[in-house]
Amino acid sequence: MSSPLIFLKPIFISVIIPVILGTVFYQLDSFDPASYPTHVLSTDPPIVAPKRNNQMLRRSEKIGVNQLLSPEDVAYDQKSGVIYTGCVDGWVKKVKVNESAADSTVEDWVFTGGRPLGLALGRHGEVIVADADKGLLLNVTSVGEIKVLTEEAEGLKFKLADAVDVAEDGIIYFSDASYKYNIEQYIYDILEGRPNGRLLSYDPSTKQTKTLLSDLYFANGVAVSPDQNYVIFCETPLRKCKKYYIKGEKKGSVDMFVDNLPGFPDNIRYDGEGHYWIAFASEKTYSWDLTLRYPFIRKIMAIMVKYVGQPKAEKNGGVLSVDLQGNPLEHYYDEDLTMVSSGIKIGDHLYCGSVKSPYILRLNLKQNPAVQTS
Repeated sequence: MSSPLIFLKPIFISVIIPVILGTVFYQLDSFDPASYPTHVLSTDPPIVAPKRNNQMLRRSEKIGVNQLLSPEDVAYDQKSGVIYTGCVDGWVKKVKVNESAADSTVEDWVFTGGRPLGLALGRHGEVIVADADKGLLLNVTSVGEIKVLTEEAEGLKFKLADAVDVAEDGIIYFSDASYKYNIEQYIYDILEGRPNGRLLSYDPSTKQTKTLLSDLYFANGVAVSPDQNYVIFCETPLRKCKKYYIKGEKKGSVDMFVDNLPGFPDNIRYDGEGHYWIAFASEKTYSWDLTLRYPFIRKIMAIMVKYVGQPKAEKNGGVLSVDLQGNPLEHYYDEDLTMVSSGIKIGDHLYCGSVKSPYILRLNLKQNPAVQTS
């Protein structure tokens, strides 16, 4: 007669040992996530755009395949017809697009030696670059000369300089997504659940850097309003974009711009035609909803990221257009599209950057419009 221990052995190996090891790892790991305050995580259903296109990836063209490695942000110079984008290889690149995607050209323009993320055109032909890896705000002149503008505010250095925009008076507004975690560790900032982000400004005339807002949850996309009265910024894990007033009676105060977004926002861009375009790495999923609500799940995920790798939990990435009041208009997305980091309408096309793909995505909006849904 066989011993019952024989049958218990595979159970012990496949179930009990992993449970024991997992418990030990959980207890010993120093990562200590906090609870997101109940008032910042919305329980309401995500907003829905009246017009949608859920086949964005399948209908798009790819610009600069294998020449543009993770082109995070997309900035367009209307005068020259050039798109600037920062890539994971440390290069800010110039992209000249043509009617045919295959005929578009890519030029290595400036090497920052770090990880250029947010880009914005200055008032005198320069390009302002937020370099996340180096924690710097850079000015790149029209001839490619790099100047460091600032690296800290009130004694606290930037750890993840992220998004940037320039107002008509020359003041630069930008975000430091986290003063604690760098670009390689960004997921830990979101999993930790603490407000480590800041919204900042830099005045070239005085060379003064100010912290406008602190205690933000992964401060991300930044866009100055067309009337120059406020700056919109995004908080990625909260699925919100807010207004910070820079002029008028409400100067220094904050209002909600758009809440309950259908995905996790990255960059936000104004197109000059009355629309903002908000890029999403992923839609709001059930797994992400549970992760953000429960610290113990976030700790387990952080341990997995550390020892195994980040699990894939993203889908339906894309871009949402909203009007000047934050009302949703059109939503372009695709189930297989993830990690979209920026989107801007140029002419008849929507151009999208990514923190994963080796190309810029281009969608012809006339040929592939979002359509009315019931």
